[in-house]
Amino acid sequence: MKKLNWLMAAGVMLAGLQTAQAMSLEQAATGDHRSEANKARNEYRHPVETLKFFGIEPDMTVVEISPGGGWYTEILAPYLREQGQLIAAGYDPGSDVEYFRKNAARFVDKLAANPDVFDKVKVTIFQLPDRVDIAEDGSADMVLTFRNVHNWYMRGGGEENLARAFNAFFEVLKPGGVLGVVDHRLPADKPARDQEASGYMHEEVVIKAAEKAGFKLAASSDINANPKDTADHPKGVWTLPPSLALKEENKDKYQAIGESDRMTLKFVKP
Repeated sequence: MKKLNWLMAAGVMLAGLQTAQAMSLEQAATGDHRSEANKARNEYRHPVETLKFFGIEPDMTVVEISPGGGWYTEILAPYLREQGQLIAAGYDPGSDVEYFRKNAARFVDKLAANPDVFDKVKVTIFQLPDRVDIAEDGSADMVLTFRNVHNWYMRGGGEENLARAFNAFFEVLKPGGVLGVVDHRLPADKPARDQEASGYMHEEVVIKAAEKAGFKLAASSDINANPKDTADHPKGVWTLPPSLALKEENKDKYQAIGESDRMTLKFVKP
């Protein structure tokens, strides 16, 4: 009888463990909690491959910077929900800029609308130049930012804004922690001035900003490369899907190109 009870208890423990580990990256990326439109972007954004490249694990504390509409949050939140912690550092709801206030409210509403997925997400503020207290110093295993660096550069701060951002990321990471960056890549032979309005960034500018903050480049990947993208479109990167800024004008052409050519960089805090 004692042996039977022990086996039953072990079975309960095993079932609990399996439940805690049930949500894989693949399941999180394709789950019913995501809209069909968002899941369709997986083809271009390769979230599972990208997150595996960065080395994410389900028990990590991860800070997602400027989550926007929450495209990656939809994957990170359920993956980290049972064992880890997701901190979403987004717009300031008290900002003087209406765009930031509205998008901060939309993001919070999105989380509240699906507590089964997002109930454990912690929301903080990241808004340059001054609101960079995204988490406790030395508390995070990983900081991730997807298609954001160009915005920080373009909003009047240039490389000074990049320095503020990367310094903040360095401070919140534990020694050995990872910074993962994905952004639209400006070809090396294009002039630096193209970064001011196109939405594309020179990869070397991003690498130098991270290294200046103390990071070491651990690896780069072409997971999100797109050789069809020439990065010289009439409305910058927003000419391409999913924005399609020209609407119906040459729509088939830009859809055939797909989403932008992107750098995928993995940095480590020594």
